[in-house]
Amino acid sequence: MKSDQTSPGKRAIRVNIADNVATLLEDVDCGPVTIYGPEQYQEIQAGEPIRHGHKMALTELSCGAPIVKHGVQIGISTSSIKPGEWVHLHNCRSLVDRRSNNLDSNTGAANDTPYA
Repeated sequence: MKSDQTSPGKRAIRVNIADNVATLLEDVDCGPVTIYGPEQYQEIQAGEPIRHGHKMALTELSCGAPIVKHGVQIGISTSSIKPGEWVHLHNCRSLVDRRSNNLDSNTGAANDTPYA
């Protein structure tokens, strides 16, 4: 971003030019999110609330499409994902952490571990 421009409110980061997801730097609701990264910044419309630290799709991802972060395929989409949608356990399968495929998609709690 040029230094003479003011920074928009909501931000995310795309680490590698090959990434098709960005990581949110703060909680967002529906609306514009500025993506910072290896190329000039771009703006994507968040289609739903997404918490900071979570991934947002930058492109249309069909079911079975690779999820790429840090230039590495980390997962596969399990349903169609539109730009600006949350990318998480409910719509992708991890290739990095096989156990995460069995976590509760909302809480992240393990479904294979009994809790008292």
